[in-house]
Amino acid sequence: MLDLSPRNGDLEAIETASVDELRALQIGRLRWSMRHAYDHVAHYRAAFEAVGAHPDDLHELSDLARLPFTTKEDLRRNYPFGMFAVPREDVVRVHASSGTTGRPTVVGYTKDDLGMWADVVARSIRAAGGRRGMVLHNAYGYGLFTGGLGAHAGAERLGCTVVPVSGGMTERQVQLIQDFRPDIIMVTPSYMLNVIDEMERQGIRPRSTSLKIGIFGAEPWTNELRREMEQRLDLHAVDIYGLSEVIGPGVASECVETKDGLHVWEDHFYPEVVDPVTGDVLPDGAEGELVLTSLTKQAMPVVRYRTRDLTRLLPGTARTMRRLEKITGRSDDMIILRGVNLFPSQLEELILGLPALSPHFQCVLDRRGHLDSLTVRVERRENSTPQAATTAGEALRRLVKARIGVSIEVDVMDPHTIERSVGKMRRLVDHRPHR
Repeated sequence: MLDLSPRNGDLEAIETASVDELRALQIGRLRWSMRHAYDHVAHYRAAFEAVGAHPDDLHELSDLARLPFTTKEDLRRNYPFGMFAVPREDVVRVHASSGTTGRPTVVGYTKDDLGMWADVVARSIRAAGGRRGMVLHNAYGYGLFTGGLGAHAGAERLGCTVVPVSGGMTERQVQLIQDFRPDIIMVTPSYMLNVIDEMERQGIRPRSTSLKIGIFGAEPWTNELRREMEQRLDLHAVDIYGLSEVIGPGVASECVETKDGLHVWEDHFYPEVVDPVTGDVLPDGAEGELVLTSLTKQAMPVVRYRTRDLTRLLPGTARTMRRLEKITGRSDDMIILRGVNLFPSQLEELILGLPALSPHFQCVLDRRGHLDSLTVRVERRENSTPQAATTAGEALRRLVKARIGVSIEVDVMDPHTIERSVGKMRRLVDHRPHR
């Protein structure tokens, strides 16, 4: 793989500022943002007053812990525009997450918000090794989902040539990669696997393509999957993090020279990690739930938003700003099976250690009598025999019992039999009756 480490002059001054300089910037921006939210959003004013808090009480960054959390339910209760802090006519764009209950979460942007968003996505692409003039194949979905337009604007801000393919039409994705010879691809990791499979179906060696950088996000993925991607594609596989409720992609990104966690762009987003049960703030290095507060957003500031993503905060390495340990699970994705907690990412790690099994898998929950059961459906690789795959399936069952401590069933399936997604993979299928 090419050496894509940054050269002198590639970084913004804030990326290598001292910790003291960064903290001074943050407290000033935090005071402004909390005052902006309190003065202009009825929900925040009521929530602050309910706990006896006021923006003027913020003297240090640690004082943020006095303020209430914001949850996805708060956003849904204020659907569609109740969380906006500027007049609706000053909102130049809205995005929304998918709403399973009929009410999605909506986020708005001023012109300045869109500029800041483009800046942090451009910074993320540059951290991944992207440079001005590179061709970027954008296979994130365009529309209300923030991924497509967010990546697009950041790539243009950096000076890349953007190919706005969006998701789907996998055969065409492969054709355009062959014809346009992009340097970078931005896509969900699960859909990238579909693209690789399609390349191989067409007789194209994935390692022969022009791709040098894969920027993968919008769903958890493991370091084992990183190694799989890099081996099959001969590129740098780099993680990017964001969520629509905060801004979209570009909240944090890995740096290609280290790939040791995602640096949070702390000049715009302040991170905390809290105990998922008690809500207490945990020290850096402790695992818990990520909470984010916006420091510069105008249209829709967010105060201590509970992301449900599980991680830990670590010191900066390639940049001054702190890192998130690679997020591989969410508190609401956790499977509790007969008293044992497990995440799909733990299964992915074990599956990728068995050469006969592919990364395409689903977790199917059911109930037999009074007990919940879990069956892992996993495809065998094209080059593995059914017998070898069956043996690997038995090995997976034993590994889960030995390492996670719970008994599961494994159903090894033929290639291309598990449903494919053009966006986020549906890892969990729950057939249990509703209580």
